[in-house]
Order: sequence, then C-alpha cells, then structure tokens
Amino acid sequence: MKNPFSYLFRARDKPQNAVSTAPSFYFGMSGSGKSVSPSSAIQVSAVYACVRVIAETIASLPFHVYEATDEGSRKAVEHPLYRLIHDEPNLEMTSFVWRETMLTHLLLYGNSYCQIIRTGRSKIDSLYPLLPDHMEVDRDSKGNLTYTYTTSDGKTWALDPSEVLHVPGLGFDGIVGYSPIALEKSAIGLGIAAEEYGSKFFSNGARPSGILTHPNTVKDPAALRASWNAAYGGSGNASRVAVLEEGMSFVPLSLPNNEAQFLETRKFQVSEICRIFRVPPHMIGDLDRATFSNIESQNISFAVHTIRPWLVRIEQAINRALFPDNEKAGSNGGRRFYVQFNLDGLMRGDYKSRMEGYAIARQNGWMSTNDIRELENLNPVSEEEGGNAYLVNGNMIPISLAGLGVLMGLAIQGNQESSQDTGQDNGQDVPEEETKPEENEPSKRGRRKSR
Repeated sequence: MKNPFSYLFRARDKPQNAVSTAPSFYFGMSGSGKSVSPSSAIQVSAVYACVRVIAETIASLPFHVYEATDEGSRKAVEHPLYRLIHDEPNLEMTSFVWRETMLTHLLLYGNSYCQIIRTGRSKIDSLYPLLPDHMEVDRDSKGNLTYTYTTSDGKTWALDPSEVLHVPGLGFDGIVGYSPIALEKSAIGLGIAAEEYGSKFFSNGARPSGILTHPNTVKDPAALRASWNAAYGGSGNASRVAVLEEGMSFVPLSLPNNEAQFLETRKFQVSEICRIFRVPPHMIGDLDRATFSNIESQNISFAVHTIRPWLVRIEQAINRALFPDNEKAGSNGGRRFYVQFNLDGLMRGDYKSRMEGYAIARQNGWMSTNDIRELENLNPVSEEEGGNAYLVNGNMIPISLAGLGVLMGLAIQGNQESSQDTGQDNGQDVPEEETKPEENEPSKRGRRKSR
C-alpha cells in the first residue's frame, strides 16, 4: 500500500521546460468590450500621468557607484561602471533617458531588459534597452534560464543570462514579472470605454438630443435627419437657431441618469488607476481630496511606498548582473562596489523646512558647513575658514575642544582637593590668623618634648 502522505511530503520536481506553472495574464479584450494593451492603456490620461510621474521621478534621482571602505562609503568615480550609470549607458541615450525607458517598460510590461555589451571578458562597454514584448524567457533541458529576443524583422537571437540585465516586476516565480496593465485590464478597459463614451457624448455623434415631429407623413426621413444633423448636430453647431418648416416641432430629451453619472464614473476610474500604480491622486492633477496639510505626508508616502520599492529592484538587479564576483564581497562582509539611488532630493521638503533641519544638524555637531553646502549644490568652504569643522551648541566651539573645558575643570577641582588634604597652598589667599600660631603659646610638639 502506498503511503498516503507521499503526496504531501514529496520532493520538488526537476526543472521543467517552462518558466512557471502560475496562471498567465495576457493583454486583450476586457470586460467592457475594449481591447487593452500597453499602447492603448498609455492613451488613457490617468495611466499616462501615473507612468510618467514614476518614471521621471526615478530617472531624475542621483544615481552613483559607491565603494565600501573601512572608513565608510565613497563615490567610486574611477570605476568603469560609474560613467555608464551616471552619464551615458550607451552612445544613443543619457542616463536619464535610459532609466526612464527602463521604468516605462516595468510599469507597462512588468519586465525590463537591457543587453550587456562587453569588451573582452569582463569590462562592460554599454547597456542597450530591449523591448519586453520581443523577449521570451524559458528554461533549457538542464534547467538553465535562456533569453530569446526577436527583432523587428523576425530574426531570433539567443542571449546568455550573463548578457542580459533583467529587472522583473511583481510575479509568482521570481523570474518573470507580470504587467500591471494585463492584471488590471478590466479597470483600465472601463476607463477606455468611459473616455470613448464621453467623446461621443460631447460630439453628439451617437445620442439623439431630441425628437422632430411632423404633422403629416415624412416622405424621406433619412434626408431630413441628415440635413438636421448637418445643420445643428455636433459641438461645433451648438446654440444655433433652428428654423422649422411645415409645422414641424422639436421636443428635447432630458439627460438620462447614466449620462448624468458620467463624470463620477470618470473620477472613480482615475482613483482606480492611481490605486493600481500606487500614486497619490494629487500628483496627476486630482485635487478633490488634497489639502495643504496632507499633501506633504502624501509626498513622503509616495517616496517611501511607491518609489523606494522600484529603486531597490533596480539596485539589486544591477549589483547582481553588472559587478563581477571579486567586486561584490568586501572586507567588512558587505559589497565592495554597489550602486545606489539618493532619495534625499525627494525628502528635502520646502526651503524653510530644509533650513530648519540644517540648523538642528549644525548645532548638534553631526553636519559641517560643507556637508550642508554639498546637499544644496553649493561650492565648499576651505579648511582654513572652518568648512569641515563640526560644532556643538553653546559657544559654537569645535567639537574636538568640546570636552576640554570639562576636563580642565575636573583637573582644577582635583588639585584643590589634594592641596586641602596636604595643607599646601593652592594659590588662594588665606588669612594669617588661620595659618600662624600664637607667639606666646608653645606648640603641642614643644609641650610633649618638655615632659
């Protein structure tokens, strides 16, 4: 008899010739009857605004290569990857455009691919983005990942995993991410349908605005309808004076309830799309629930909960794919070289808040003048003028001398106590009556000797 628990406690199967057995999500027809794809979704104003605000925000952040040393971290300007990451990843793009393209692919397709061009065995020469919809990720018979790219002319190219910088989005297998557009195509399809309905509604192309009545029989209603629409139909003919002949009359129709709720439907879809991309509505122009007090907290939440996860995905993917093994592990157990975004720009706040924060940091001795000036993109102050001096509150003396006064006071107090114990003069004036014995009175030592 076979053990019934063998179905529960069994080893994993060997790698199959597929990336994942999870359910697949495809672009296509939504529940609203509208076809949803990255090209059609980006035409929705809310989707375009969300993708743009995330992509441009991340692309504008400072992005550097750092080296971990015993004294701390410093910018590795001399590293070959520094120029690629910070300035020019390839001959056709700037660093801003390259990162913006990566984020656009991630937000629309769920994956971002870049081909790694190397000179020799290890040195990376350039990074070129690849279209995600032309890339196929699979496993070979040995379970190794394979990347197959199809060009626009139909040619296929097999790429080794070491030749591809792959940044996956949210997925089920940890290999390939799923597109937010495909996952939420019903909500985006409803937005497409609402925009199309609004366009037809305001153009008066599909809704009769009223009824024409004639006391007699109309011989050619199609011609009458065509002439009426040509003269008075459409938004361009609004408020024109209609001339009715042969006893005809016009009966306007009231606005149906479904059309009266059209604007509310569109507002709800804007909120729904913002929820998909986790973007505060005020950042794409929806200020219904925005106030002066909650916008700053929403901006911080946007930086922490929306921008930061994307930054971590990109940083870890680059650290894993672009740095060789001998540059990953440092003497302190961490990475010797690594890339990192700087989020200080998003957390700076307004001018007054920054200055108040700098004042607190300056007075408490953990920021110098040059540290503050570097954050504000100002030229440093020389060492002779105290640009690198760390000060503490009080008399604003250098931090190296902050405890000198306390130590000197303790030393003086200790000298005073020791001088009092030994009866020595400690430099203070002492009255003669307390120090000199009376001339006529013999000392105790003299009386003890006379006995």
